[in-house]
Amino acid sequence: MASPLADRIRPRSLDDVVGQQHILAPGKPLRRIIESGNIPNMIFYGPSGIGKTTVAGIIAARTNMTLHILNGTQAGVSDIKSVIADVGTFAGMNGILLYLDEIQYLNKKQQQSLLAYIENGDITLIASTTENPYFAVYNAVISRSTVFEFKPVDADEMERAVIRAFSLLEEAGTPLHLAEGVTHCIAQGSGGDVRKAMNAAELCVLSAEPTAEGLEISLELAQSLTQRSNMRYDRDGDAHYDILSALQKSIRGSDENAALHYAARLLEAGDLISLTRRLLVIASEDVGLAYPQAAMIVKACVDNALALGMPEAQIPIAEAIILMCTAPKSNSANNAIKAAFQDLHAYGALDFPRHLQNVHLDGEGAAVRGQHYLYPHDFRNHYVRQQYLPDEIADHVYYEFGENKQEQAAMLYRKKILEESE
Repeated sequence: MASPLADRIRPRSLDDVVGQQHILAPGKPLRRIIESGNIPNMIFYGPSGIGKTTVAGIIAARTNMTLHILNGTQAGVSDIKSVIADVGTFAGMNGILLYLDEIQYLNKKQQQSLLAYIENGDITLIASTTENPYFAVYNAVISRSTVFEFKPVDADEMERAVIRAFSLLEEAGTPLHLAEGVTHCIAQGSGGDVRKAMNAAELCVLSAEPTAEGLEISLELAQSLTQRSNMRYDRDGDAHYDILSALQKSIRGSDENAALHYAARLLEAGDLISLTRRLLVIASEDVGLAYPQAAMIVKACVDNALALGMPEAQIPIAEAIILMCTAPKSNSANNAIKAAFQDLHAYGALDFPRHLQNVHLDGEGAAVRGQHYLYPHDFRNHYVRQQYLPDEIADHVYYEFGENKQEQAAMLYRKKILEESE
């Protein structure tokens, strides 16, 4: 059985690697390290299909070290012990290079078992992960390694790889006739993932219409095979939180066009739930007291979207987004609760003022007898001055009135009742 095209076309030298010029171009850090021959412990971080395994393989080929390859999804303690067993033996006399793919799937104990060996140089570790290593990889392993971020390949670089892929496929003996725009379509639609682009090229050949002159690959065929490939999205990965972050920052920045773009990406990926939850947060965190009705309106739009389902759900979602983008903004409520938490963490659970406590029986030694609580509704404007915060923080202020019309009106009302209570 023939191996996938992505494996057959895998580069054998750094010059053939597509993309990653920020670390692999001549004179760049990773390129210099590899060419020096002194390979440190490294962690390659980035989405799948962009060259992490390829570069690790090139490094292994340039060294005389004994190579072990493990995948975190399958490796167990026994596999790690097998690698360690080569330390100090004839097999490991030139050093041991361990390429550990998907390291994030190893538990803490498994990662810890390598620490002593990678620290003293008995084992050189090259690990790769699709998740942020500062969250997914044990801190002690991070501190003994250098992290290099691999980025999605841009369309221009990708098109070179797609052209090369079709050339390799044509070498099988059947002439290929590509319609104009096919290679660009695949390169643009692969979402920066070289493996996806190679698979799309191979699928185009396998499903192309045979003619007397060879295989005809139309633009429509290429589009149908790559139409969703550029939706680089993982509900548990960085892309998920990046899109949600971009959505919220766009709404906070009153850019409805950008916000609708990121919402469309979430909807296209089928993640209506994450989108609606984030919209509910934004209504209170970023629009807040400048337009408090937004929380109710957005909730109604979210309820409608969840009841309707796609594709109709996109309409109330768009309504909620445009409403919040064009609304005045205030983060005063968010700042206020954060300040309250800061005091809670700094001072702990302080005693309540006596007059705010539930009614208690006064003991014989009580310094102050009776509640002495003033009932605001018995006073003008339903307000009376009295202390509510604990004594230690009685003068602390958490909420600052925002400059928007809604909060300025509330501030004037507060000023009025304070003056009339004197």
